[in-house]
Amino acid sequence: MESLKQKKERAKKTLEILDPLYTKEKTALKYHSPFELLVATILSAQCTDERVNQVTKVLFQKYKGPKDYVKVPIAELEEDIRPTGFFRNKAKSLKACSQALVEKHDGLVPSTMEELIKLPGVGRKTANCVLGAAFDVPGVVVDTHVKRLAKRLGLTDNTDPDKIEKDIEKLLPKDKWRRFSDLLIYHGRAVCKSRKPDHANCPLFRLCPSNDI
Repeated sequence: MESLKQKKERAKKTLEILDPLYTKEKTALKYHSPFELLVATILSAQCTDERVNQVTKVLFQKYKGPKDYVKVPIAELEEDIRPTGFFRNKAKSLKACSQALVEKHDGLVPSTMEELIKLPGVGRKTANCVLGAAFDVPGVVVDTHVKRLAKRLGLTDNTDPDKIEKDIEKLLPKDKWRRFSDLLIYHGRAVCKSRKPDHANCPLFRLCPSNDI
């Protein structure tokens, strides 16, 4: 069993190695306001950021704020977001979330985890995405890439995203949480892929406990 100190050291070295290799952008999603980021993040579930950006380029011209999503017939909204997949569930979430914003927050996106996760369709991952990028609030974003890499790097034994979030929080200073999760996301997309990790081109190869896979 590894000690917490050993895991902290690996997390620190992982951050140091990956930090210069990837963009400093906190998200690849395109947006101009916290609300647009919230919409884009909801749409990004089981969809690439590139595809979401293609959809929102048109979507954000048509819908300017929460009230527009509340007013539009759900069938029309479904068609507008169909390319992102799971469009029926996402349309319901967007309408319900927008309704809650209008009724409880004067149409503004709240800037705390407690308030965000009360919104329909918003979990901790989505909330941390919005908080970090739009409000500069530290947080660990646990998507499929972070979940996979945290496990491969031996930083967690958990599979539940909320528990993984807490495990990573213990390993790094608060001001490094968001950058670390962003780096795992970027590295997961580019190198440490799900089915076939590119060990030959991985700068973490010697550091990673899973390099014998």
